[in-house]
Amino acid sequence: MRILLFCFVFSIVGFSFSQKSTANQFNTWLVYSGNHKLTKKIGIHTDYQWRRNGLFVNKQQALARVGLEYYATQNTQFTIGYAWVRSFPFGEQPVLHTNDEHRAWQQFSTTQKVGRFDLQHRYRLEQRFLEKWIKNSDETYTMEEVVLRHRARYRLQVTLPISQKEMADNTLFTTVSNEIFVNLGKGVAKNLFDQNRILLAFGWRFTKDFNVQIGYLNQYIAKADGVSFERNHTWQTSLTYNIHRVKKV
Repeated sequence: MRILLFCFVFSIVGFSFSQKSTANQFNTWLVYSGNHKLTKKIGIHTDYQWRRNGLFVNKQQALARVGLEYYATQNTQFTIGYAWVRSFPFGEQPVLHTNDEHRAWQQFSTTQKVGRFDLQHRYRLEQRFLEKWIKNSDETYTMEEVVLRHRARYRLQVTLPISQKEMADNTLFTTVSNEIFVNLGKGVAKNLFDQNRILLAFGWRFTKDFNVQIGYLNQYIAKADGVSFERNHTWQTSLTYNIHRVKKV
């Protein structure tokens, strides 16, 4: 927790000055997510993100994620899952070659209410299997190996109803969140800090299981070389739709 707190503070301070090698870029993300209860205790998480550089101009990344959820209490849940990520060369500091990542992840999340505010704390561990590519003398590319990297994430999310005093159907609301990413274990290279994401969004809750949000995401990334950084200004549109199959007794 001390490491996460340190990196959280570092990430906030980092926005107050600019790096000489920081690439400022503009992206567009479309996000779908859903938590689908099968029983009162067990559910399935689904998540797909379509990420484009510019205004849907160039390919940036595609991410698909699925998880098995256990609802320990009404406000606490545990999740284990798998994610597939495909990254494309884009922007001023592109990856060497289109590459795939296979990821295992474990998550603990809890929610609480403070006055009119709904708070969510989300803790996530990731084991990332990354393709490492090299460029040959004849300008072709070869995948050299698959490396394992570990990462921890913490997100604090705050939601506030605007058009009503409480979150209810047909309510306008706003969401603010900050998520810190920390590299762990072997292969950290020159950066313990991986990235930080700050989101400000406005949404409409149609029902407790269906809402749409539109907002601005500021993603700050530290590259493995320790001298290159990215600040991605992102227009994000998110849709949440939950489907439940819990039998009523």
